[in-house]
Amino acid sequence: MKKTPTQTTSNPTSELPIIKIVSEEEEMHVKMELEMEDETHDMLVKWGKEVASDADYVRIAIDAGIREAVDALKDEQK
Repeated sequence: MKKTPTQTTSNPTSELPIIKIVSEEEEMHVKMELEMEDETHDMLVKWGKEVASDADYVRIAIDAGIREAVDALKDEQK
């Protein structure tokens, strides 16, 4: 895995505090679209909650925030 030091600050007009990226890692991954029964989905969600770390939740929140900000910018440009 490659680590690259990077520093970034949030938009001063946003409601988020400043977040600095101190490093990043490039990882190989495969994105899959899955179909399953509701019971199977519920079981996987339960398992995921049992093993998810605080860092996992932070990454999910940052990803969601970035997507929301990008979508808002796209809507403004329309």
